[in-house]
Amino acid sequence: MESAAPSSNWAKFQTRNPLVRRLIDRFYASLSAKVAQLEPAPASLLDAGCGEGETLARLTMPAEVTAVDLSPEAVRFTSRRFPQARVLRESVYELPFADRSFDLVLCLEVLEHLERPEAALAELGRVSRRDVVVSVPDEPWFRIGSAMRGKYLRRLGNHPDHVNHWNAGGLRRLLSARLDVISVSRSFPWLIAHCRRR
Repeated sequence: MESAAPSSNWAKFQTRNPLVRRLIDRFYASLSAKVAQLEPAPASLLDAGCGEGETLARLTMPAEVTAVDLSPEAVRFTSRRFPQARVLRESVYELPFADRSFDLVLCLEVLEHLERPEAALAELGRVSRRDVVVSVPDEPWFRIGSAMRGKYLRRLGNHPDHVNHWNAGGLRRLLSARLDVISVSRSFPWLIAHCRRR
């Protein structure tokens, strides 16, 4: 398998910065705890916007795992990394699955990149039987943290691919238009929301 994939998303997981590594580890520990509390435990999962498959590597996965991403490079990389998973090149705006196909739908670090996050949430809710878990950067803390590390200074710390920005209240309002919001929690500098299909 290749040692690297051509994306800034993959590069963030390869960082040697001990603080960033600690924050990422803490994020996945928080996410794992949230997923472990789901009742009943999910037997099927969709990772919508899987990137290079880091979530599949870090979480305990159910028997049936499907992952989608729009990037053909990410799909190829994740397919090689996890040959047991079904990995497809698809858009979160038009998921090729029937209603209520998955016990759990994950959409991590995706909504901030989308021009139409509401439309994506409608699709995520449609294909979920019950639980939807999303994460986004917690603003303005994410941008402040980036600027303090000397990243994207001309953009005041804003990642060039981020077109949306939410704090906890804004994320709750966005999600509640399409889903029932169970909780919104922080794992600095990210927000993690647990929702249920209506």
